[in-house]
Amino acid sequence: MQHQVGRFPMRMLFAATWVLLVALWGCNIGPLKFTKPDRPVMGYEVGDQNCEDGIDNDQDGMIDCEDPDCLYESGHCGEVVSQIPTWQPENSYALCSDQMDNDDDGQFDCGDRKCQTIAELCCSREFTNDTCEHGLDNDANGYTDCEDFGCRNGIFVTVCVENTAALCANGKDDDGDGFTDCKDSNCAKASNCTGGGAPPTGESGPENTLKNCTDGFDNDDNGYTDCGDFSCSKSSDPAILKACENAKEGSLESCKDGKDNDSNGYTDCNDNACSLSEDVAVFDYCVSIGENTVKKCGDGIDNDGNGYTDCDDNNCSKSSDLDIYEYCQSIAEASEEQCTNGSDDDNDGYSDCNDNSCRNSLLKYTKDGPNGKIATVKDYCASLAENTWDKCKDGIDNDDNGYADCNDRSCRGADAWDGKRHPCQESFSPTDSPAEVDAACSDKIDNDGDGFTDCDDWDCAWNPKGTVCNTGKPKVCQ
Repeated sequence: MQHQVGRFPMRMLFAATWVLLVALWGCNIGPLKFTKPDRPVMGYEVGDQNCEDGIDNDQDGMIDCEDPDCLYESGHCGEVVSQIPTWQPENSYALCSDQMDNDDDGQFDCGDRKCQTIAELCCSREFTNDTCEHGLDNDANGYTDCEDFGCRNGIFVTVCVENTAALCANGKDDDGDGFTDCKDSNCAKASNCTGGGAPPTGESGPENTLKNCTDGFDNDDNGYTDCGDFSCSKSSDPAILKACENAKEGSLESCKDGKDNDSNGYTDCNDNACSLSEDVAVFDYCVSIGENTVKKCGDGIDNDGNGYTDCDDNNCSKSSDLDIYEYCQSIAEASEEQCTNGSDDDNDGYSDCNDNSCRNSLLKYTKDGPNGKIATVKDYCASLAENTWDKCKDGIDNDDNGYADCNDRSCRGADAWDGKRHPCQESFSPTDSPAEVDAACSDKIDNDGDGFTDCDDWDCAWNPKGTVCNTGKPKVCQ
């Protein structure tokens, strides 16, 4: 009996301890405090029940069939296959949200590229500066921040760029296009990618000292290096002027040494100081190595050492010598027949008007007749541009580049503006004037003809220049 009495307080103590722990857990304090995960807890938005309850079960910002989890885990959100197939273009809000592959291309709704351009479908959740630089894959599509097309091609995203000396020298793929720093074509004009190079850490500053004018760096990051910068070449310091005088690219020796002696971005005979020199010896030398005869434009050699060979060199393809020009045109994809036959005649990876040789061809185009508006192949290619209201609303890939209507950048760009309306942007304003944006987003007119008016239109709701849609109520895709 004493033994049982002795155990009773221990049981009470255990029970009291358990109650205390449960209480602490319920109060969310102490050692059992709940720590909110920094990413959505996956696995809760699965099954038909959770994928049609109107609740964001896993708190990832996507409800029911908007969530990829439901697409994979619920039959309720999968593709619906019609018993009587009816083909129709999948390019409207209704047809892009009916769970059917209407155009029978193997993709349906947000999985179809033609639907992804309809912003109101919310296929992409990464389209603002905030969502494009916080390291999270908001729409769970496998691409994060600038790797996501929603960010890279976002009309209101400004953080996915790689085009300054700083961004082109930080070792990062800032715009998420797979190319880093000077390997990115967007960095072509950055000072550190044009021969000037980025100055060592701590050595940036005014380019007005002898050291900074002879170090080979664009110290003040203005696109000009050393004596190529007026702050050096027109300096009042005699020592700097002497250094720039000695660095001029004009002598026969300096025009043959393979160096950009005056740091202006051009080397040897690619520098006018050499190619247009009044020194006969220098001038004749540059002529002798120039890519300036039919023979030199067809010998497979980069005669002038500028990185371009034969008709890939503008000195040949755009030569004022008719014989050279016609030779380059004859081997390029440039004739009326070659530029309208759907073939890549010169095997450069581009066919017809997608090839620069067609887009720039001045050869005759005859199908419209000698008095027609289209006189050259270049004119013909220009006529195909997808940049008018009609061409951006016809459902046709007019320029044959693989993208139709608002999926094509030429439609989304400023050139598609006809002075009154824009085919792909309700809030478009050539001047980016906040007043004009707000006016377009409150005029009760569907300016871009996409079926959504004013603040119900995605780009009005999210245009950072506008204010009329900032009512405090949830915006489309929010």
